[in-house]
Amino acid sequence: MTRKKLDVTVGSVSEVYDGAGGILWEMLMGEQIHVGSEDETDILARKAGVGAASHVLDVCSALGGPARQLVRKYGCRVTGLDATRRMDEEARRRTEEAGLSDKIDYRLGNALDMPFKAGTFDVVWGQDAWCYITDKERLIEECARVLKPGGTLAFTDWLETGPMTDDEWTALHAFMVFPYMETLEGYAALAEAAGLTVVEKEDLSPDFARSIQGYLDMVKHDFRQAIIDNYGKEMYDAVEEGITLWRDASAAGKVGRGRLIARK
Repeated sequence: MTRKKLDVTVGSVSEVYDGAGGILWEMLMGEQIHVGSEDETDILARKAGVGAASHVLDVCSALGGPARQLVRKYGCRVTGLDATRRMDEEARRRTEEAGLSDKIDYRLGNALDMPFKAGTFDVVWGQDAWCYITDKERLIEECARVLKPGGTLAFTDWLETGPMTDDEWTALHAFMVFPYMETLEGYAALAEAAGLTVVEKEDLSPDFARSIQGYLDMVKHDFRQAIIDNYGKEMYDAVEEGITLWRDASAAGKVGRGRLIARK
């Protein structure tokens, strides 16, 4: 199926996360920058079977919060891959400060052309970031390529979950700088086409809608003045308007979130 796409590049996303966007989402989500923070990382780790012998590739690793949690709690090794220079540099700094640089390696690079040999990793991992990737088919193919035989693909992502008007679609994607969102069934089909066996897929959309409402509440009540003081009233108004759009769309079942586990 030919999917509608917003004109977004990896450079567009890097511009957001090199600037105020990365700071805003860390304010709302913490340094893990995904829904559910540490609790969700633990759930995904258990489902993926992460253990001391695992070498995990975190695709779109951002500030390295999940990588540090995985190393501390499960004793595994982690390689983080991210295309945003500020995120890569900050992840390295925080990891060195935490004394975990011997267990975590970061690479600045593109998820659509991963700088790793085939069959390198026990687990390929992602959390709420692949919605930024411009070609999900190529992404899943690369994930499958770098997985060892018997390895596990484990990720969560923001999803398209229902019909919406063209204006709604454009406004939602433009605010988040997403080229497009996949569906849960679409991701499952891409994994199967890449030679993986889907063992679990779960719609997490009800929790997602509650999370978006929580972020909106924080923007309006906890961080309103800080955003205005640092970035101006115009920036605050745009953030409130954008998250309100997402709150309304998630409450209406048009956008959501899901989890998928597959084996090679």
